[in-house]
Formats: sequence, structure tokens, C-alpha cells
Amino acid sequence: MKKLLLVIAVVLFGTVNLHAQDFQFGIKGGLNFATITGDNTLKSDMVTAFHVGGMLEIPISEKFSVQPEILFSGAGYSFEDNITALNYLDIPIIAKYYVTKGLSLEAGPQIGFLLSAKTEDLDVRDAYDNVNLSLATGVGYKLDNGLHFGARYNFGLTSMYNLNDIDDKNTIGVFQLSVGYFF
Repeated sequence: MKKLLLVIAVVLFGTVNLHAQDFQFGIKGGLNFATITGDNTLKSDMVTAFHVGGMLEIPISEKFSVQPEILFSGAGYSFEDNITALNYLDIPIIAKYYVTKGLSLEAGPQIGFLLSAKTEDLDVRDAYDNVNLSLATGVGYKLDNGLHFGARYNFGLTSMYNLNDIDDKNTIGVFQLSVGYFF
């Protein structure tokens, strides 16, 4: 894991030196619609939460950019009226391909670090894995004035549980709607 983060940091900082004058810093926020998929999840319901954070768009060419982000992001699920709220520090590294001016297709890996997990008033953090890997895909539209709109789906790739006696391979899926601004 440390080697992966080191490689990502080297690539990002190397790109920073090449195109430092072209960077665009931004902020974003929006709604999350989270669900779980996998074994025994038929009776689970969606949970609505939010995300907020910063982003940096690094142009590689006229049509291609890389956009690392750091987000506080809520997720979770509801099962028989009991809501489990999961909060993550998400770090997606998004590749953006501009189909036309302003309109981009987006995809990339995302690593999430569990900050908290609660069911009702109980702290259940120990039941969940501290790291969540996912694949983010979506679309974005950036106006000339810096305003940005996005829709993204994060497909969970790793099991969310950290308990040896639970064999379920449940993953978290999150649909995000975002509004942001690039400076």
C-alpha cells in the first residue's frame, strides 16, 4: 500500500513540475446516494449523504487531464430502518478525456480511508475494513467561468467488512452529484 501511494505521489509531483502554470485548483461538494451490493443485501435501502473537498486539474494535453481529489464523503446503508453511516476520506485519481469543450468523460481509481462508522448511536468502526478501494466513472461539464457539474458512480472493489466470521463479499456503491468551482 505504501509503495502504491509513493508511486502516485511521484507521478503527480512529476506532472506538477511539467505543467505548473496550467493547474486549476477547485472545490466541490454534493450529494451521495449510497448502497451496498453483494450477499444478503436484498432488503437494504439507499442512504443519502454528502461529499465535500478539493480538486486539482492537471492538463496533460488539450483533450486529456488528470484530476486528483481529496474528499470527505458519507456512505452507508439502511437495513430494516437501522441506518449505518460510514464516513470516508476519499482520494480519487481521475483521468478526464474532453469529448468537446467543457464536456469530459472521467474514470479512475479511488482509495477511501474509513473515518467513522455508526449504527444508530453505536460505534461499529471495528466491524468495517479501514480501506475501501473503488473504481470511479462519470461525466463532468466545466463552464468557462470555472463552474463545474459532475455525475459519478463509484463501484466498490473490496469487501467492506473487517470481521472474520462474516463471509459476505458486500461492497459499497455510491452515486454522486457534484457542483464545484475551479479558480
